[in-house]
Amino acid sequence: MSVTATILLLISAFTHAGWNFISKKEHPSQAFFLVSNTIGVICVFPILFYFRSRIPLVPPSVWLFVVMSGLFLAAYLATLAGAYRGGDISIAYPLARSLSVIFVLIATFILGKEHQLSWLLIAGIIFVTVGCVILPLNTFGNFHLANYQNLCCFLAMLSAVSVAGYTIVDDEALRRLRQLAGTPFNPIEGTLVYMVLEGISCSLWQCVFVFFNSRERKNMTVILTTLKSPAAITGIGIYFTYGFVLASMNYVTNINYVAAFRQLSIPLGAIFGMSLLKEPRHPPKLVGVSIIFIGLVMVAIG
Repeated sequence: MSVTATILLLISAFTHAGWNFISKKEHPSQAFFLVSNTIGVICVFPILFYFRSRIPLVPPSVWLFVVMSGLFLAAYLATLAGAYRGGDISIAYPLARSLSVIFVLIATFILGKEHQLSWLLIAGIIFVTVGCVILPLNTFGNFHLANYQNLCCFLAMLSAVSVAGYTIVDDEALRRLRQLAGTPFNPIEGTLVYMVLEGISCSLWQCVFVFFNSRERKNMTVILTTLKSPAAITGIGIYFTYGFVLASMNYVTNINYVAAFRQLSIPLGAIFGMSLLKEPRHPPKLVGVSIIFIGLVMVAIG
């Protein structure tokens, strides 16, 4: 992997962990992420303007996937906000990022695509599962169901389900874009256009969630008056993280290197929580994060 790709992916990992840290620090809500996501979409909206002549070529099936993916993404941000309000980022962030891999595996079997799985990938998922079991413990001998029966773990799991949902939908949508007659979009162009469309869809779903929740409507007033800057930084971070990842793909010979290197954000997010927010540094948490990181790298390589 080239030096340029390494630098871009390092920036991406720090940016991803960084916007999660900022949102955790500000006690996020659905309204917070609505403002964040909308600001992020505005920043990348010129992409749609640049490709405006080719947007009509997007087939109806992909538009349906845009609606579905936006719903999953809105649900992800809503549950992630709840997980951060209910517990440590050093637990919620690794769980939300890693459990999704397990749920995608389950969906792969359900969809009859198990032939796509390698033994290294399955071994990596076993590592991830073990790490997720260890992560919430205070001590290694304290294996009780009560350690997992809390709002933080529950909402982190729902976040992971949502990530798995939009991952599967996005994969199918992008495949259909690549197969369009005449290939009006190359892979990078199609991904960028779809990213913006998905972001717009997410904001529209978030508007629905906020509109029908009186507490979130009150949160919106607070965010627009006192938390605009953190929300803006979070939103910009969300979309620029993805931009750095896409840019790095031009400087690698194997795309698996990108997927593997991105997992660096897992220990970074945990480190931010334990060092900057003074969250507990229980030995099982440190070991669990390390095992999850190794497992996710194995999944990416496999």
